[in-house]
Amino acid sequence: MIYVDGGQKSGSGTIVRYSAALAALLGDELRLTNIRAKRPRPGLRPQHLRAIEALAQVCQGKLEGAQVGAQAITFRAGEIIHGGHFQWDIGTAGSTTMLALTVLPAACFATEPTTLRICGGLFQDFAPSAYHMQHVLFPTLAKMGIEAGLRMVHPGYVPRGEGIIEVEVKPVGGRIQPLRLVEQGRLKGLSGIALSSHLEDRKVSHRMAERCSQLLKARGYEAKIEAIYDVTSLQPGAALAIYAQTDSGCIIGADRAGAPRRSSEEIGRYVARSLVEDVEAGATVDRYLADQLILYAALGEGVSEYRIPRMTEHVDTNLWLVESILGAKVEITADLVVRIWGIGYQGRR
Repeated sequence: MIYVDGGQKSGSGTIVRYSAALAALLGDELRLTNIRAKRPRPGLRPQHLRAIEALAQVCQGKLEGAQVGAQAITFRAGEIIHGGHFQWDIGTAGSTTMLALTVLPAACFATEPTTLRICGGLFQDFAPSAYHMQHVLFPTLAKMGIEAGLRMVHPGYVPRGEGIIEVEVKPVGGRIQPLRLVEQGRLKGLSGIALSSHLEDRKVSHRMAERCSQLLKARGYEAKIEAIYDVTSLQPGAALAIYAQTDSGCIIGADRAGAPRRSSEEIGRYVARSLVEDVEAGATVDRYLADQLILYAALGEGVSEYRIPRMTEHVDTNLWLVESILGAKVEITADLVVRIWGIGYQGRR
């Protein structure tokens, strides 16, 4: 049995999702205690519960004690990780991308291709945006031999949710390849998407794009940001995402969701500043990709290394998890190069 104290490190939902994902791959029983102990409302929230329930369905596992508010659960993985088509409704504006990230490691080693149709929130604070997953995470994982794609059916925002994404994942068919991105290289393109729903009369998409582009241009960066106006969402909302590509193969992104009393210009300013900070830090991944890649590098073959823009609690937590659960060797150098010796995972034996 794997024992994990959910109050360690970040004490967040990250520990819930990723410890369960790794237990599913290993086929081991997981006992998780002190769930989200460091958060204002400890215990499982609806989005965390739905994510681990989805994972249990994919790997034919069982959950004990899993309910909203629970601070301890037991997760037992099934014998086989099945692919196929799965459909889940979070029931709130909880993050669809977080649920997808919980299931993704298992889907990489399923018996057949996997399609996930997930209903909930697509753009909110403290969760990966659908655009970041589509244009930054998945293209980077492709360099490691992981084939995954995302399609946004229609957007969904806080508080109503009801957005839909479809994620398709093909089995790796061997070992995940190491990722080596140590040198940033030169920027060869900077593009993005400014999305708003039911807000065309206020020109929200154009205002976000224009402010972001102005600030980037002042720092010497030219960006092509597409302004999109949506009418399919159940409620008004907005999101801005940009991503830079370099000649060494790096993709560095930044994004921001709309929120009440958060102006279009403030969103544009935040996104421009975030991207510039990560690029000018000499990083080869952005602040979000930095922690998202850790599980796959640890599962992969050989040594992965990449330069992060800053140390975050999620990087610290995920490194601790792969070291504790998988036994992967990890290190961070003084100049913020993350180095991970993968275990060469090939699926259940």
